[in-house]
Amino acid sequence: MRSAPREPGEFLYRDFFAREAETVARALLGAILCRSLPDGSVMRVRIVETEAYVGEHDLACHAARGRTRRTEVMYGAAGHAYVYFVYGMHHMFNVVTGTTGVAQAVLIRAAEPVAPPEGRLDGPARLTRALGIDMAVNKIDVTAPPLCFEAGPTPVRITATTRVGVDYAGDWAAARLRFYDSDSAHVSRR
Repeated sequence: MRSAPREPGEFLYRDFFAREAETVARALLGAILCRSLPDGSVMRVRIVETEAYVGEHDLACHAARGRTRRTEVMYGAAGHAYVYFVYGMHHMFNVVTGTTGVAQAVLIRAAEPVAPPEGRLDGPARLTRALGIDMAVNKIDVTAPPLCFEAGPTPVRITATTRVGVDYAGDWAAARLRFYDSDSAHVSRR
């Protein structure tokens, strides 16, 4: 197993993701999400906002209702995509974290353009739409192209706050499991 990268531009390998969701959510800030296209071009965006979902005990986590066909990927190996469709119109992109058998994931909420696409990426639906991420990406390995992450510079200031849209989750609604680059103009909500 390779160790977690330290140099910008190096791929984030499985051991990077095989840590607790909260740790990975913070560590992904500044990383570059790369999406290879059929024409050989690569879209690159810098991650500026994430949310951690820490397991079945987290009432905001999809796994809180147990193992289902939809959540099966969350129980698998770290470093795989978990994509779901919400409100009948949006895809949400997560990366599975932690150890096999323990359902954890990190939602990628917002990013800054590095190489096309341009425009607003300040929200998980805008991000997936711009990168062409849909259910075809669900369950793929994200430790190598066509969809992968590279190490990037860690933000100077990181804010930890509550997650968006989880008011139904009881005490878990107050959990400070959302992280963002305090200096980025591309964060979805302050």
